[in-house]
Amino acid sequence: MPKPVILTVDDDRAVLNAVERDLRQKYGRDYRVLKAESGASALDALTQLHARGDTAALFVADQRMPEMNGVQFLEAARKIFPDARKILLTAYADTQAAIDAINKVGLDYYLVKPWDPPEENFYPIVNDLLDEWKQNVQLPFEGIRVAGSLWSNNSHRVKEFLTRHQIPYLFLDIEKDFKARAMVEQTNHGALKIPTLYFPDGVVMSDPALQQLAEKCGVQMKAALPFYDLIIVGAGPGGLAAAVYGSSDGLKVLLIERAAPGGQAGSSPKIENLMGFPSGISGMDLTRRAVTQAKRFGVEFLSTQEAILVERSDPYRMVTLADGTKISAHAILLATGSSFNILKMPGAAELTGAGVYYGAAYTEAANYRDQNVCVVGGANSAGQGAMFLSRFAAKVTMLVRTELTTSQYLTDLLRANEKIEIRLNTDLLALHGKEKLEALTIRDTKTQKEEMLDAAALFVFIGVKPGSALAANIVTCDEKGYVVTGRDLIADGKKPTGWNLEREPFVLETSTPGIFAAGDVRKGTVHRIASAAGEGAMAVMEIREYLKGL
Repeated sequence: MPKPVILTVDDDRAVLNAVERDLRQKYGRDYRVLKAESGASALDALTQLHARGDTAALFVADQRMPEMNGVQFLEAARKIFPDARKILLTAYADTQAAIDAINKVGLDYYLVKPWDPPEENFYPIVNDLLDEWKQNVQLPFEGIRVAGSLWSNNSHRVKEFLTRHQIPYLFLDIEKDFKARAMVEQTNHGALKIPTLYFPDGVVMSDPALQQLAEKCGVQMKAALPFYDLIIVGAGPGGLAAAVYGSSDGLKVLLIERAAPGGQAGSSPKIENLMGFPSGISGMDLTRRAVTQAKRFGVEFLSTQEAILVERSDPYRMVTLADGTKISAHAILLATGSSFNILKMPGAAELTGAGVYYGAAYTEAANYRDQNVCVVGGANSAGQGAMFLSRFAAKVTMLVRTELTTSQYLTDLLRANEKIEIRLNTDLLALHGKEKLEALTIRDTKTQKEEMLDAAALFVFIGVKPGSALAANIVTCDEKGYVVTGRDLIADGKKPTGWNLEREPFVLETSTPGIFAAGDVRKGTVHRIASAAGEGAMAVMEIREYLKGL
């Protein structure tokens, strides 16, 4: 397969040659680096590349070019290669044009010249953009092939695992691809056992357990050591932030995640209100960056391993995994977040994975192109899911029990989207369908009028349940299950029962010294990504203070 292309265009020959040199030195092994001295000649080159079936990964264009400036070139170029990432080279006077280009051409980054040294000011930016491109582009496939059915819960489970772990795969729908169906039957001696996975090395797995799949994909599942300075349970934004700050401060950190890194935030199609990302960022891309950063500092990850019990054995704290393994540490951070509530109405259990999905918009959206789908929920996660689904579905109907609680920017986007209908004061009563979801029964809570609504899929983003059960025996929780920390533990001037230290609990410390909580599992938290990440960083500071007293 030909190497993907990086194209740089600038009418200043000296600058053009310098950019080409920097790109070729760093990326020449994996990419073809091409250059052009005008927007017109660059577009001609892209047209020829497209005709040959080649792929473009990145455009680097100067803004100040005669006849066709950088923004105009990028606007035309993305019609030829819409998935390519885009960098605009600017002078300080061009900053506003670059900001305008974020919305006009989907600009990924603007870079003010000069940027020397490239190792600090150019390559990190290009690295991130190329990583994002590789995650999203459709190249001739040479990886894992998953043969299954869109209406199979086990197929959905495997796709979700691979997607959340950012492991590339190709889905073969046996309902539409008769060659794939025959391949599955031949593999399983006539039985239609799905999903069946075909690996590049020739290994075949039929309906594997996630632990088997994780082991095959090289996901770490066993701790390398019996003891750590800090064990973090949960790899959402709070846990990942704590892992980065803790390990960068020299702590030996183990991060345990029962599903996949990122938590609820990791499944968000696009996060637009996170500081530092003016064009927005997907939850998967944010998670990838955080995991890469944590691993760089030496964090050890265990994935698809569920922590089921937290215990105290002074002076140590212990975590027991579902497989019976016990791991000890000086301190533990609960960053288990929360999970969406499971629907209880008729039809919900039977149709889960067969048109009913919990927070899986990113995984399944493309499968419902030009169909009508519904989203249940009125908070940011539901709104972001609806926006992403609208890129594929013919219509997205949001079913909101009371009122929207999305951020104002997201509310404005939802109301302006012609493909999204928002139905407030709406209850979901029942789900209908035999092998797959076909319709919903809903009720207007003001008029009490019931209605049948056709729907090919339902994406659920309602309510949250804190993941505190593993520690409920040892830390104080409120009536809803949220972990109580800090001053909230002091009642009538008295410290919590069993507290054996002279000091009061730190702000993020639980009723058991050395066990801390951050993010959505904690009582009183603000349910935002930045807040969870901030609490994770703050928890590390408090944990270091705790360790000084041991």
